[in-house]
Amino acid sequence: MSNTYDHKWERFTSAERLARFAVFLLFALALSVSLRTVEVIPEFLYDAPTQVADLLSRMWPLDVAYYPKGIHDAMVETLHIATLGTLLAIVMAIPVGIMGANNIVRMPLFNWLAKLILVSSRSVNSLVWALLFVAIFGPGALAGTVCIGFRSVGFVGKLFAEALEEVNPGPIEALKAAGAPWPSIFLKGYWPQVAPAFWAIFLFRWDINVRESAVIGLVGAGGIGMVLDTALNLFFWDRVSVILVSIFVVVILAELLVTKIRNNLI
Repeated sequence: MSNTYDHKWERFTSAERLARFAVFLLFALALSVSLRTVEVIPEFLYDAPTQVADLLSRMWPLDVAYYPKGIHDAMVETLHIATLGTLLAIVMAIPVGIMGANNIVRMPLFNWLAKLILVSSRSVNSLVWALLFVAIFGPGALAGTVCIGFRSVGFVGKLFAEALEEVNPGPIEALKAAGAPWPSIFLKGYWPQVAPAFWAIFLFRWDINVRESAVIGLVGAGGIGMVLDTALNLFFWDRVSVILVSIFVVVILAELLVTKIRNNLI
């Protein structure tokens, strides 16, 4: 006698299979439309390996002698831009982050204003910020520093606001019950809980800004990017290779430094 309660196990229901098929179909359509928009030229694609080999042959050997007179000062300026820009972002992001924390500022208008500032900062690419401030301040490190600062506000402020919203309310309520003023509440109640996250955000953003500072110079915002742009325009490929290797080394060293500091202090 057969068991009428036997069922065939299936991983997905009919509705789930249909949804998966719809997702794959949309992905295939988006990919096909994107390929048509990009307009890949087969001749250039087939010739790419030859061009890469030719470019690498021009970049070797490296013009190492160019580093002391043409790269070192620009690289130091890049680090200064990243550091000062990060500090500027911290100064601007702390009040905006506090204003965006719902558990501190209980006024929706100010919360939305803070979120608007944070989103506006993140939605504009670094190169666009750099172009804007180069037009205002002229080419150089000042434009790069302000660019890095404004670009970083959204990142730092958002994470700082989220850290403030996740604090334990117990110490805060105890300080309020004791009649402590708001600065004491923030310094004694909020800050000890968010300090590790704050310093982690600061170090992480500085690490990112070291990389971005090397790029924004391509549009005149100071640093090693301006040297790279000059070498590219003049087709000095042996100098380009030295600049790229220098950027790579500095980025790796910055990553190691940030990791070491975080392990020791946070």
